[in-house]
Amino acid sequence: MSDNKERGEQALSRLDKELKARDRKRKRGPAMVAVASAVVVLAAAGGIIFASTRGGEETVTAQDETATTETTPELPEAQPLAMQRAEALPSTVTCEYPADGREANGATVPPTEDISTEGTATVTLETNRGDIGMELDRAVAPCTVNAITHLAAEGYYDDTVCHRMTDQGIFVLQCGDPTGTGSGGPGFQFANEYPTDEATAETMNTPVLYPRGSIAMANAGPDTNGSQFFLNYEDSPLPPQYTYFGQISEEGLTTLDAITEPGAIASPEVPNLTTPSEEVRIEKATVS
Repeated sequence: MSDNKERGEQALSRLDKELKARDRKRKRGPAMVAVASAVVVLAAAGGIIFASTRGGEETVTAQDETATTETTPELPEAQPLAMQRAEALPSTVTCEYPADGREANGATVPPTEDISTEGTATVTLETNRGDIGMELDRAVAPCTVNAITHLAAEGYYDDTVCHRMTDQGIFVLQCGDPTGTGSGGPGFQFANEYPTDEATAETMNTPVLYPRGSIAMANAGPDTNGSQFFLNYEDSPLPPQYTYFGQISEEGLTTLDAITEPGAIASPEVPNLTTPSEEVRIEKATVS
């Protein structure tokens, strides 16, 4: 654990240096530098989105550590995520939710057979700061929508905090951990869906823009999705390794803007974690 903490601190130090370099180079190439910053954010062992989602097991790979300002001129400009599949899925699919060996925190496993890929589901997060409506798209991520709606319906998200917020490089509010630490989950995991399952070896690490209003799953590596998800309150450049599964309503974006406008602060309880300046608590999640 101490080695993981040291690696995380080193990665965050590199991130700080990169962000300062970005500011110095902004006039020469703002689009390229923004993408470079996103790559460095990812190199911080998921330090912005999910540094603790798997109990501190994330590590910085050798490939991640090569993301420096020296490579900035070669980085492509991030393109917006299409948010729809190139080819439609069959009308139903089978999903798998294997146990991950962790505490379930009261969750049960979702159904797995004949899962619809048609239409949308609406989940409303009733928070202490206002409602955040989410329209979840079964056509792009049926197994993800199935899991999220199952957890919401059984009250898994009720009385939980949105434990992480970032306001540099990427712009997200992360929720879905009943422990409030970033290390909790439902005791099962499931595979990535769109856009990961349409990415090639050449594009898997190429940043795309997860646009403002989009919702995606946090993870600790390929196929380790659980219950945590993040809401993009501004465009966030990330590689296509996070399952996109829905959109935030206009009312929800208004609530989200009020939450994020003051910026993020350091967590007083969890190292290397930044949170909203005022607690955001999901009082109840409803499915319709």
